[in-house]
Amino acid sequence: MRLKNNSKALENLLYGMERLSPLNSLRAFSAVAQCGNYTQAASRLNVTQAAVSQQVKALELRLGMKLVSRVGRSIELTGSRALLARELETGFEIIGRGIERLWEEQVSRPVQITMPPAFAVEWLMPKMAEFQRLHPEIPLMLNPTSKMVDLRPGGMDIAIRYSDRRRLESGLDPLLVSDMIVVGAPSLVDAHAPYDPSSLVEFPWIQELGTNEVADWFTYHGVIPAQSLKLNVMPGNLIMGAVRRGEGITYTARAFFEEDLASGNIIELHSEPVFGHYCIKLPQDYQRPAAQIFLNWLRSKAETVSTVDS
Repeated sequence: MRLKNNSKALENLLYGMERLSPLNSLRAFSAVAQCGNYTQAASRLNVTQAAVSQQVKALELRLGMKLVSRVGRSIELTGSRALLARELETGFEIIGRGIERLWEEQVSRPVQITMPPAFAVEWLMPKMAEFQRLHPEIPLMLNPTSKMVDLRPGGMDIAIRYSDRRRLESGLDPLLVSDMIVVGAPSLVDAHAPYDPSSLVEFPWIQELGTNEVADWFTYHGVIPAQSLKLNVMPGNLIMGAVRRGEGITYTARAFFEEDLASGNIIELHSEPVFGHYCIKLPQDYQRPAAQIFLNWLRSKAETVSTVDS
């Protein structure tokens, strides 16, 4: 019995949807009813008077009845026609409030960005004060992680992902291209000694948690360590603090440490020119205006770095 009732309810719902008139025709009729004539209705809807008249006639044809009667230069609605006009006005007000609430929620929701921790700590965070000064109305939420975070509606707006030039993923937009370098503190390494990959095996290394970048680096250079590497693993946001304290050497992007290198706070031991690519990945369906503003600013900062480097 319940199945029959549900089936009948679905049938009625589908029948009602089939009978529902196009929204433009309903909007035109509602505007005519509120304004009292076709000229003002056309001005309110920002269309021609002929277009309004055509939409109202299409609605009358669909319903099989006359809705609007002309009385001189004005119009007249009687009985159920006037009731329909009032209910449409209420309905459009409800729709408008719903869209307004949705828009307010979208505007107030923080722009969410996911990125590698080193990119966040060493490159983005020092620049964030400028964006917040320029756009105090746009809240940001950063998610520094080495994990691949999916871009889903209502979730992350922008993903910044790292890849070296050997493994570039198609469809990503390059943001920042940098030399990849091995660096260490003066307290640990000799600034004047020549280093090649095989000579760096004996140093303690610092590697980001969840990656295998040190072993991959040695393999890329054809070096097979004779014994296990001295390897400290930690979250990416802690690595450069440990490097600056002389606790180990690491593999990172030159673009993050131009000032440290220039001042001698860290020393470059080896370099792969234009090897590291930090790329942008966006949702495929929709880009929020606030996220686009942040993205434009982000690109301008990367362009400044590229100009200085060149």
